[in-house]
Parts: sequence; C-alpha cells; structure tokens
Amino acid sequence: MQPTSSARLVLASSSPARAALLRQAGLDPLVRPVRIDEDALRKALIAEGSSADDLAALLAEAKARRGAGRDPQALVIGADQILECDGRIFAKPADPAEACKQIAALSGRTHQLLSAAVVCQGATALWRHTARVRLTMHPLDPAEIAEYVARHWPAIAGCVGAYRIEAEGVRLFSRIEGDYFAILGLPLIELLTWLRNRGDIAA
Repeated sequence: MQPTSSARLVLASSSPARAALLRQAGLDPLVRPVRIDEDALRKALIAEGSSADDLAALLAEAKARRGAGRDPQALVIGADQILECDGRIFAKPADPAEACKQIAALSGRTHQLLSAAVVCQGATALWRHTARVRLTMHPLDPAEIAEYVARHWPAIAGCVGAYRIEAEGVRLFSRIEGDYFAILGLPLIELLTWLRNRGDIAA
C-alpha cells in the first residue's frame, strides 16, 4: 500500500534488497535511483575527517536530496551502507580479486556495518537514522575465500565487504550483533515506525 497521506513514497536506490524489504512490509514505493559520484564524495568526506557514521548518513542524505529535487512532493528515501574495520572504510569490490582481498581483510575479525537512511521532502530532511551492526567473521583460508568468490561472483559485486548475508554468505560469520534488516541495507523498523507515527501507514 502507498502511504495514506498525499505524499508518494520514492526509493532513491537501485538496490533490489531495499525495494524488496519495503514491498514485503506492504509498501509499494516508486523506485527511482539517483546518480551521485559516491566515490568522489566518500573520498572528500574521508579527507575532511568524517567518521564512518557521518559518511553513511551524508551519502544517504545526498541521494535523498537528489531524488527530492526531482519530485519535491514525494517522501524520498535515500540509503547508504559503510563498512568499517580497524579504521579502514570498505567500498563495493570492483572485481573478484578485490572481493577476495576484502574478505581476507575481514577474516577472523569483527567489523561494523553502518546502515543509514534519510527521508527528504523537497529541500527538507524530515527523518534520519543510522543503525550499527557488529559482525564477526570466521577465520578463512585463501583457498576457501577464492572458491567462495568464484562461486558467487557477480552476485556479491554490489555488496560492500563482498558477502551476502541473506544468502550463503551467512556461513562466513560466527557472530552477528544487531538488526538483520540493517544488514540488508535499510533500518526498516525505525523507518516504518516513523511513517506510522506520522499517520502515513497503518498497522
């Protein structure tokens, strides 16, 4: 269902997982991905000393604002994820070799996945939330990593950290602390609660 208010719900993301989460929750967002130079913006923010939390929130807001500029009356959801391990920020792997390197760097360690969402309407950011999940990966040997990447590329190409927790990637982990929906790319419970409190959706 669409929100009961006059505002359209727009997802400014090409992520199938985010769209699926919203649809499974009974919403029917318009999916209108936006283009921003994420790499350039991420690098600029890092150079300015932004924290991982700030990176996720600011990238999500940039997407929401770009989408809201196209459709000022809509409630536009922008979202982003940042993976941080031992002070290092990870991006989506460009190729299988980089995917192997990312998994090797996470092997046997605990990392943080920050999942941010921002809702904009027109020029105003109405809501924002960043969820933090801690994930601990089993120690993995190079052959195991290479076999995993070969079997799952290119499905994992769009996944920061090069794993898909909703699929076989869950077997890479010994411990997960936090919200499952946030791992998939959206702090869904908090977003739905905000929409419900506004009167945009009902139970």
